[in-house]
This record gives sequence, C-alpha cells and structure tokens, in this order.
Amino acid sequence: MTVTNAYSEEHVLAYPVEYLAGIDLYNAGEFHAAHDAWEERWMGPVDPQEKLFLQAMIQSAVAFHHLQIGRPGAARQMYLAAKEKFERLGVDVFMSLDLIDYQEQLDRALSWLLSVPDPREIAQPEIEPPVIRLVTSNATQL
Repeated sequence: MTVTNAYSEEHVLAYPVEYLAGIDLYNAGEFHAAHDAWEERWMGPVDPQEKLFLQAMIQSAVAFHHLQIGRPGAARQMYLAAKEKFERLGVDVFMSLDLIDYQEQLDRALSWLLSVPDPREIAQPEIEPPVIRLVTSNATQL
C-alpha cells in the first residue's frame, strides 16, 4: 500500500523522526518495523502522555503483526490493550493524529476478533488496516 501525504513539512519540523518513521512503516504494512520505530522513542525520556500514546500505537501495530503471522489470539490481546490506552489518553487528537478516526478504522479492521470467545475458531476476514494521516490544524500539539 502506498500512502501519500501522511504528514506535512510542518509535521516533519514538529515531531520526532521515530514517530514519523513509524507512520511511514505502518502505512506500508510493515507493522513490526513500525513497532520498533515507535518503541525506540517510547523507551526514551518522554512525558507520560506521549508514552501512553506511543504504547497504544505500538500495540495497535503489533495486533496487525500478529495477524500477519497467524496469531489471532495475540492480536486480540494487543487490540484490546491499545483500545484501553487510547481511552486512558482521553483526547481526540494527539501528536496531530485524529484518534477518533484512527480508532474507528482500527475497530473496522479488528472488531471481528471480539465476535467469538476464541478468534482462532473463525477464518480471518479480509481486513483493511488503518491509514495514518496527520491532521494539519493541530500540527504542533504534543
């Protein structure tokens, strides 16, 4: 998948390279690599809100990675963990990502994992992972 205009020059100036690299990798379907990029930032000295946000993004990427390697149970755990962290974050936009839109895309792609007690019991449907595009109106919101 090729995504153009995921972020602007304003975002490049405002945000850490690891965050933007993770977006590029995620949008390319390289979910484990996106996890690695965001984890590099998450492990550093960042404020608690950014840490929580990055952890939610990491877990959402890992959910898709688990699906890529045939582990729907682990994908469900990561999906639920990410949802919980986004809820704890308690904002609509963080680091210029519209979290309402992102979570709606996440739910469309992964809510099937919650439809049965064990997601290994059903065939994985065709899924369309979220596409991350940063909004420009809050480009410097950290």
